[in-house]
Amino acid sequence: MIARNWEIAITQSNKWKGSGNTIVFTNGCYDLIHRGHIDLLAQARSKGDKLIVGLNSDQSVKKLKGIDRPIQNFDDRAVIIDSIKSVDMVVGFDEETPDKIIKKLLPNILVKGGDYSLDNIIGADTVISNGGAVEIVDLIPDKSTSSLINQIIQLKQ
Repeated sequence: MIARNWEIAITQSNKWKGSGNTIVFTNGCYDLIHRGHIDLLAQARSKGDKLIVGLNSDQSVKKLKGIDRPIQNFDDRAVIIDSIKSVDMVVGFDEETPDKIIKKLLPNILVKGGDYSLDNIIGADTVISNGGAVEIVDLIPDKSTSSLINQIIQLKQ
């Protein structure tokens, strides 16, 4: 499910919570989907009953990654993420961080990859202070969008 606005995402998340589901949240740009993304999403989903993926808007990706990014627009990235079997909902955000949407959704579990530590995970304090948990999952080495882009650039030279 692609939640086209935060109200839809909040309503659905609250319905799931009301049914006793554990809500897991993770986020990212997900510009060029690769094995590392699929693995992280599967690990995140294994931590609970429903996985919500916060997806950076095109404007947000440009601020974080530079003017040449994203390679794929938001709608394309959202459809791709939504088609992954471990994902239950995709919700976009325009800010550079998912802090505001995390405060609105209040997931039970926040998941980030092993390139983060607890002290630099945006939203960790919100989730923990609301009785939730933060999980850091292992990443597959050398699987990243940046490395894919670099490989493509090298092939063109």
